[in-house]
Amino acid sequence: MRYALLADIHGNLAAFEAVLQDITEKGGVEELWCLGDVVGYGPDPSACIALLRNRPHLCVAGNHDWAAIGKVDISDFNPDAAQACRWTGEQLSAEDVKYLESLPLTLTHRDFTIAHGSPRDPIWEYVLSEKSARDNFRSFKTRYCLIGHSHVPLVFEHVGETCLLKDMPESLRLGENRLIINPGSVGQPRDGDPRAAYAIYDEGDKVIYYYRIDYDIADTQERMVQKELPTFLVTRLSHGW
Repeated sequence: MRYALLADIHGNLAAFEAVLQDITEKGGVEELWCLGDVVGYGPDPSACIALLRNRPHLCVAGNHDWAAIGKVDISDFNPDAAQACRWTGEQLSAEDVKYLESLPLTLTHRDFTIAHGSPRDPIWEYVLSEKSARDNFRSFKTRYCLIGHSHVPLVFEHVGETCLLKDMPESLRLGENRLIINPGSVGQPRDGDPRAAYAIYDEGDKVIYYYRIDYDIADTQERMVQKELPTFLVTRLSHGW
């Protein structure tokens, strides 16, 4: 069985479609595991929800998913994110809202805990340091945890009493050590590489394969300009930050 690991699609339909096409070309998967923030920032929130819902999938709530439907306060968002959030909420259908409302904060599935930010604080916490990862290993019981939110592909490995931070490798073999894994962002990467990021978990081989995919960034940017989304959100897609 093979599963696609997707995080932070953020309403970027061109990136999402490119990733799904790449998954098909690589032999397909049985299920999509979405780590939250299907919407927010990007120009096509409703279309991204529909595309996800049309496939077998699991999904947890991200902060932008819940902010768009009023389930979390956007007062902590920066002005560009808040503006995009308000716009996103205006684009959603009643069915979209119902779907986003239904998303759980965390899921436990097979050997994995799935959360958006972290298992300790699923909506808001960014796990970017060894210290925060070490603290979060106490907050889940499975061997592995999948997260998004930071838009940066990273792996944290629990070894004895220490926690090691690593860049996401092209292939990650799962073993006895506990791991927190972030596959990066489909729709708004922030690691200096503008290509869409995602991973495929091959359950038989116990390996997670990590991929970067080109997509039509200019098309997404043009659609954002047409919808009068903030200029900074448009520009950052070209640079991957």
